[in-house]
Amino acid sequence: MPEGSFLEPLYTAEEMRSAEQRYPGYPTTARELMERAGAAVARIALERFPEARRFAVVCGGGSNGGDGRIAARVLREQGRDAVETHAVEQADVIVDALFGTGFRGAPRQQAAALIERINAAGVPVVAVDLPSGIDGSTGESAGIAVQANVTVTFHAPKVGLAVAPGRFRAGEVVRVDIGLVDVETEHRLVTEHILRLVPTKRPQDNKYSAGSVLVVGGAPGLTGAVCLAAQAAFRADAGYVAVAVPEASLPVVETKLLEPVKLTWEHVADGLAKATAVALGPGLGRTDEAKRLRDRVLADLDLPAVLDADALHELEPLRWRAPVVLTPHAAELARLLQQESAWVDAHRLEAARQGARRFDAVCLLKGADTIVAEPDGRVLVCHAEAPALATAGTGDVLTGIVACYLAKGLDPVLAAAAAAVALAKAVRSLPAMSGIVASDVIAALPRVLPRD
Repeated sequence: MPEGSFLEPLYTAEEMRSAEQRYPGYPTTARELMERAGAAVARIALERFPEARRFAVVCGGGSNGGDGRIAARVLREQGRDAVETHAVEQADVIVDALFGTGFRGAPRQQAAALIERINAAGVPVVAVDLPSGIDGSTGESAGIAVQANVTVTFHAPKVGLAVAPGRFRAGEVVRVDIGLVDVETEHRLVTEHILRLVPTKRPQDNKYSAGSVLVVGGAPGLTGAVCLAAQAAFRADAGYVAVAVPEASLPVVETKLLEPVKLTWEHVADGLAKATAVALGPGLGRTDEAKRLRDRVLADLDLPAVLDADALHELEPLRWRAPVVLTPHAAELARLLQQESAWVDAHRLEAARQGARRFDAVCLLKGADTIVAEPDGRVLVCHAEAPALATAGTGDVLTGIVACYLAKGLDPVLAAAAAAVALAKAVRSLPAMSGIVASDVIAALPRVLPRD
């Protein structure tokens, strides 16, 4: 796993225990940590909701409950009515200190009923470390979970705050330093600094050495996908882009695309000879001819490749000769794993890991919490924070960007993660309005990418 300022740690429950155990004098000094944590919860609750007078602090029996009890004491010291109670209906603000990072599975009946009351109370909720009901190590929710407005998390964000569905239960996440030191983590959150790693064009470059991409797809009726991917590769700073499409699609693609070179599927070998990376799948179709082309290209491929859309249909594990990135959405990954889409949505980390292991490739699972998994199980998480990505064609744009970064020689894990970040950053740079389409995102790419 690459290291650097572009990656921030995400902690599992076990990794948090390891960090706590390294605290000087632990476990005797555990009370010091709890005092800092509880005081921080109280402070942030007052900052976010300064008009609140009555706080209902719902405490469990573990250390999370201990943090809550200290928060209640500090709130009382600040002149608020803070009661360690389950009477959530009378509160102005609820502090959720029921379960902590070690929670797994579904809440038992009594706890589930209490969580239902918290969610139905109609007042803001401040969660202590994690919303109760969320698995801190995976983001999974096997039953009901608290819907928080603010989550105060200690030392560093937890995996469960970064990965859905936990991510969407956390609200605003506020990290608090309580004096722990970092330990090695298996999951990392990607920041925009990763884009600094993408090679830019050098004075000595020509169009091929700056990154040469071949996009294969574009069956009749699906030409838009291959056009979007090709345009995205150019806007992501590739020096040369070619597209290979069926002969029947060639007139349409000739009209839509100016800069890319156009080839037919029969001449795909000519495109491969000039490429430094391949994007296979945008608009490929699922005909027998398309499958034969895909299999023929993959059988001898010695270039880095990104496989998306129809290239993933009925894909079988292969012994790759060069790095490969798969970019499925939940339904596509479900088919690859012979699972239901709902299972992937509920177990996103495990699904991405299984995809990476099964196909011995980097698996980028699309979503607001895009997950980039390596075959060895290590994971990068990229936050989109861009609802406008939920529109047709943005997946093709992502494919083109990944292919560009692979063509520039970037490590496949970094290429996938950087592409996800670039795509989201381009969307966020657009005016806040409805009706954004994929071509708008492509046009925005040059404005958000780093320059020398």
